[in-house]
Amino acid sequence: MKNFLKNNSLFLLIVLLAIALRFAGIEKVPPALNWDEISHGYNAYSILKTGKDEWGATLPTIFRAYGDYKLPVYIYLTALSEAIFGLTALAVRLPGVLAGIVTVVFTYFLARKLFNPKVALLSSLLVAIEPWSLFLSRGAFEANLALALILPGFYFFLKGLKESKYLVLATFLLGLSVWTYNSARIFVPLMIAATKILYWKDLRVLWKKAKVHLFFTSAIAIIFFVPMFWQLIGPAGQARYGKVAIIDEGAIAQINERIIYNKGTYFGSRFVKNYFSHFSLDFLASRGGTHYQFSLPGHGLVYGVNIVFFLVGLIWLLKSRKKESFFVLAWLLLSPIPSSLTREAPHVLRAITMLPVPMLITAIGFSSFLDWARKRKFSQKVATIIYLVVLFLFTEGYLTQYFENYPKDYSWSWQYGYQDVVSYAKEVYGDYDKIVVTKKYGEPHEFLLFFWPWEPEMYRNDPNLIRFEQSGWFWVDKFDKFYFVNDWEIPKEKGVFVLESKKEVVDCTGKIKCLLITSPGNYPVGWEKLKTINFLDGTGAFEIYEN
Repeated sequence: MKNFLKNNSLFLLIVLLAIALRFAGIEKVPPALNWDEISHGYNAYSILKTGKDEWGATLPTIFRAYGDYKLPVYIYLTALSEAIFGLTALAVRLPGVLAGIVTVVFTYFLARKLFNPKVALLSSLLVAIEPWSLFLSRGAFEANLALALILPGFYFFLKGLKESKYLVLATFLLGLSVWTYNSARIFVPLMIAATKILYWKDLRVLWKKAKVHLFFTSAIAIIFFVPMFWQLIGPAGQARYGKVAIIDEGAIAQINERIIYNKGTYFGSRFVKNYFSHFSLDFLASRGGTHYQFSLPGHGLVYGVNIVFFLVGLIWLLKSRKKESFFVLAWLLLSPIPSSLTREAPHVLRAITMLPVPMLITAIGFSSFLDWARKRKFSQKVATIIYLVVLFLFTEGYLTQYFENYPKDYSWSWQYGYQDVVSYAKEVYGDYDKIVVTKKYGEPHEFLLFFWPWEPEMYRNDPNLIRFEQSGWFWVDKFDKFYFVNDWEIPKEKGVFVLESKKEVVDCTGKIKCLLITSPGNYPVGWEKLKTINFLDGTGAFEIYEN
């Protein structure tokens, strides 16, 4: 009873720590909503207000958005969040924050079911504080939400081997995950297959006494997974994969130049290289990912102090020969596959299905180390205290960089400044005939729609709306009196702007009163500067001019 109360008290403290770390300054760090978060937010707002997305599709199962075809679960949950908190950064990020907390909670439950309370406590603590899970729990990332469905899904699957009613819940959660993020669409079916192989005897016994629950489980699986596979082979699914696939137009050009390779050889060699890169120390403990919006640049995804324990834990699992160990190893080996099928591997976000396995294996390794210390008469309490102090120092260093340095140094990568731009444009909207905005920082129309906010029905039915498709991406050149132009096409001498779609010329000469929102120093001669908007490091983001 004493150990039970102690373990549960420690678990509660870990959950409170996870909540604090994920909610602290959530509207300011990361420093702004990026274009994907804005797209989630506005499409959710459109669903909330009209039941349609920004393209007019009624309750879609995939959102066209910019042409990146987003899966629906995060957006629908965001609509619920916005119904409570409005069109705010908190509302957009809240599903991701809550998902991060759920991941911490179910890491504990899963690890406890597989191993023991000590492993479960340390596993959940590491998920709460290590960079990989913490960073992705503070933004509107579909991947993070998918993980928060996958973890309880497999926990209830294992629980359902003894109590069949939980298999229905497990299938429902895993089914939702494949409609949340694309990596889950590959990992979840593979992991379900591996789990069924590992626990085949248990499932056979279950079949004899729980046919009703298994019938409902099968029905739910059909409802979620059959349409998923159908969508994957359809135009929307192919369009999404085509943007990230190993073999893209550039790769085909390389293959054609080097006749010795065919597509299969090229794909195979790249896949193998991509796959093993996810286990490199450079990726895990040293430099992490290369995308500034998914991890702290130049910082590992797990703390260096845990690498030795991760290796010890891996050796322990290989020696164990138990089903629980094989389950963890199967998860570890299958999880990098989705990311390995794409370019830019190893990829922090696409490889999120690896979590929480590195933390779980680390906890097993540390537990094994404590057993080794006990046999040699070394105090387990002293060893634990030393480890926790070192872990705290690593965490403190990371949090200092994340909360203090990262927002200042990388605000540009989060399209910082758009909110101030929209606020200014709204203030002076009635003073100008036309408002021209640079496309330099990506998708300016969506930021205007979100921060204004613009009524979705009015936007969709705007007679001035110009949208066009180019290279598999959908661009907006105009709506209302807003015009969006490429930064390099802003003229230096005359106030005449050509839209990328070539459907219209924006003439700001004569008596036409125009406002220009542009990158620093990029404006026609003779225009008057009204305002400068800087990134958080003090460098220029936008300059605003009038003719």
